[in-house]
Amino acid sequence: MELMPQDDPLKLCQRAIEALSGGDPQAALPLLERAFKVQDNPALHSYLGYCIAKERGQVRKGRDLCLASLEIEPQNPAHHLNLAKVHQIAGQKPEALAALRKGMEAGGSPEILALLHVLGTRKPPPIRFLSRDNPLNKWIGIALGRIGLR
Repeated sequence: MELMPQDDPLKLCQRAIEALSGGDPQAALPLLERAFKVQDNPALHSYLGYCIAKERGQVRKGRDLCLASLEIEPQNPAHHLNLAKVHQIAGQKPEALAALRKGMEAGGSPEILALLHVLGTRKPPPIRFLSRDNPLNKWIGIALGRIGLR
């Protein structure tokens, strides 16, 4: 099979990443799939995993692709970011935060910082010597939130 110029995996991957940074995972998905047929590399696994989870709702497959890229390149912050986005799509906030923290340990990026800011951090419990799950802490926290003091 002869490669066409438009099937250059590096160019396809670059165009897909540009589409993703522009907020268009729907346009990036076919580009990544075409590049994946020609060449297999960790970056393709990671970005394809995010796009599949986002556009097709196949969160498990997306997570598996992101984890496969992390097995090969554990120090690439982009792979951690994509895994965090997949966890966020699945509604798994603690896992997303853990992936983002590992991404910061691996070198970080402005995108990781932005997503950490979006996901936010929890405030300390009102009564610090009690556990966060203590009903008293929950009710006081809810009451303070309603009156605008928290």
